[in-house]
Amino acid sequence: MRNLAIIVPFLAVALFSNVPAARQAQTTMKAAALESHEGVTISAQPWTDAVNYKAKFPKKSPLASGIVAIDTVIRNDSDESMKVDLEQIRLNVTLSEDNRQALRSLTPDDVADVVTDTKKKDPTATRRSPIPIPTGPKVGRDKHWTEMQKAAADAAVSGSVVAPHHSVQGLLYFDLQGQLDLLSTAHLYIPDVRSLEKNHPLVYFEIDLSR
Repeated sequence: MRNLAIIVPFLAVALFSNVPAARQAQTTMKAAALESHEGVTISAQPWTDAVNYKAKFPKKSPLASGIVAIDTVIRNDSDESMKVDLEQIRLNVTLSEDNRQALRSLTPDDVADVVTDTKKKDPTATRRSPIPIPTGPKVGRDKHWTEMQKAAADAAVSGSVVAPHHSVQGLLYFDLQGQLDLLSTAHLYIPDVRSLEKNHPLVYFEIDLSR
């Protein structure tokens, strides 16, 4: 019996080391908030710890500049290709009972603009409402901006089209200006997912991130 007790842990290690990648992905998704419609499952997990960013952003973390990344997996278990309009995705947050905002996701250029902004800000100032970052070229973009833009692009959701029985994964970025408490009431709203073959829209996804 004692020998058996020693062997069992080794068997368990051997079994779990051979778990297919797809099975491991499902295990990861269980820890995130998710929603499924018509064969498509979308999971979302906000990165609120600086440790999460180190591998993707070794030099400077977007979190330090108030940006929260949401690790997003779009899995298509159907027999049709699906297209997700990434530009329509919003993060719905509640600032007060009568003040709700739908924040658009930031592009890699936006992320680099915010992170490399050299304007000094009062760290003690209270920021009452997230303000969407305006797009457009800025003067003085240097190598630090380029490095951050590339890092943000490399880590972003890899594509808008998901082939049958495949998945895409990556980060969506939202400028919460450091107000992580807003995630306690936040919903990730994905209104436009449709079948490419039939141009058939799916029911919208609204993932509760407070869970």
